[in-house]
Amino acid sequence: MIITRRAFNAALSLTGLAAVAGLSPWRFLGVAQAQNATAADVAKPVSLPDMALGPKDAAVTITEYASMTCPHCARFAEDVFPKIKTEYIDTNKIRYVFREFPLDIKAAAGAMLARCIAKDDAGKYFAVIDTLFKSQDTWTGSKTTESLKLIGKQTGLTEGEVENCLKDQALLDKIAADQKYANEVLKVNSTPSFFINGDMVKGEIAFEDFKNKIDPLLKK
Repeated sequence: MIITRRAFNAALSLTGLAAVAGLSPWRFLGVAQAQNATAADVAKPVSLPDMALGPKDAAVTITEYASMTCPHCARFAEDVFPKIKTEYIDTNKIRYVFREFPLDIKAAAGAMLARCIAKDDAGKYFAVIDTLFKSQDTWTGSKTTESLKLIGKQTGLTEGEVENCLKDQALLDKIAADQKYANEVLKVNSTPSFFINGDMVKGEIAFEDFKNKIDPLLKK
């Protein structure tokens, strides 16, 4: 589901982020009505550079859309992604792309912090989102801002840098634009959602299911 302006404003008041992030309501609008997406549509970064592991010329590319507050995404990150990384990414067999699809303001804040910490370092970015997923129950509680500040400090940011990150309207707008593209063009409307060489797979699926889809593509 795409967050509405009313939900955005309500979430701001509940999380305490309003005091830190004086942000305009984001424009995560619309329902997917586009034609079927192609692999080229999926491969196209929109506003933000892709955060990816693995070779650019890999025969198989997996693109994940996830929300930092999604419990299904957190379980996938803990139980399935490490196996994919060991068998396919670390052996340079596939390329793995992670894209933000925040379903609420807290997820957006987590995505913004990960971008600010990592900058252009994909390895650092994946490490940060791993931390966010593992500590999801903590930082998505009643003290979201304080928890994100602590995570930022542990990775080398000052409190002021974290506050500036969460106030970055331009960054939020880019995340919103990318989510809008994913929803309207690629028809992503839930998390986690995956594209394997352009073919969509929805939901928290098992490693064996990924393997059954990846291995035949590697043999082509």
